[in-house]
Amino acid sequence: MKAWICKAFGETPALVDWADPQPGPGQVVIDIAACGVNFADTLILQGKYQKRPDGPFSPGFEVSGTVHAVGENVDDIHIGDRVMAMPDWGGFAQKVVVPASGVVALPDGVDMDGAAAFQIAYGTSWFGLKYRAGVVAGDIVLVHGAAGGVGLTAVECAKLLGATVIATAGGADKCRIARDHGADYTIDYKVENIRDRVREIATGLGRPAGVDVVYDPVGGDVFDQSLRCVAPGARILLIGFASGTVPQIPANILLVKNVAAIGFYFGAYLAQNPDIARQGMGELLDLLRDGRITPMISATYPLDDAMVALDAIRNRTATGKLVIRMD
Repeated sequence: MKAWICKAFGETPALVDWADPQPGPGQVVIDIAACGVNFADTLILQGKYQKRPDGPFSPGFEVSGTVHAVGENVDDIHIGDRVMAMPDWGGFAQKVVVPASGVVALPDGVDMDGAAAFQIAYGTSWFGLKYRAGVVAGDIVLVHGAAGGVGLTAVECAKLLGATVIATAGGADKCRIARDHGADYTIDYKVENIRDRVREIATGLGRPAGVDVVYDPVGGDVFDQSLRCVAPGARILLIGFASGTVPQIPANILLVKNVAAIGFYFGAYLAQNPDIARQGMGELLDLLRDGRITPMISATYPLDDAMVALDAIRNRTATGKLVIRMD
């Protein structure tokens, strides 16, 4: 098969001929049709991700395709089934081997691009907002990086949960994208102060104390401003640190305002909570099938151009979701 292989952290992967994976007991090999591109792909290549492969590897955390082979003790998955999965890595390739327990059948009407594009972004937002931060109807949710692949899904998921959404993004075009996907208010952080503008909006909504929930995949100064415009009892959901700066949280502010800073690592959460994982992924597939969520795929790339897609993610020029097609 063809695969983008990284042989050492920090090195640029190369597109090479690589041995086809073989399924062991309880495993499935998928012929990949499409693979979603994520900011975490840039991190794993640098050895900065939560999981570190031992030996040469291919990035890629979410795939869709058809089952190519099944190993022993796999009874409910068959060759030719249309499926999706979230491997630990390996999606920038024509085939990948995954545990059968992580393979999900695709409902009729869900295409391969959509299945590859929605798993991590929507999963992070849906599980984070609903199951970790406990967003309920009437909450005011502040979403940062709202035009990006993850932030945009947070806008949609918060609206589905009945919240009022304030979205921050860089530039008028990105703010418009957030509004088009349901944001009630937008803040262009390039020309507006996030803290001051959030407090102004919240006051206009009759909630001068601030917002109830913050969805933060950015960190750095954005987190610092958020901490100063939340209501007592608010929840700040820490998704990632795209700014490159990990916040050093002043615990006295958390204490005085009874604020909770909640870490959320989607992959580990699924492994730690299998019952919730099945329930939540079922909810998301229903929403996708019914058209209530629609991944914004802003660009697709052939496998040959996978590094171009990664550059767009790394440089923060991409909006919505990028997908690599293996055909």
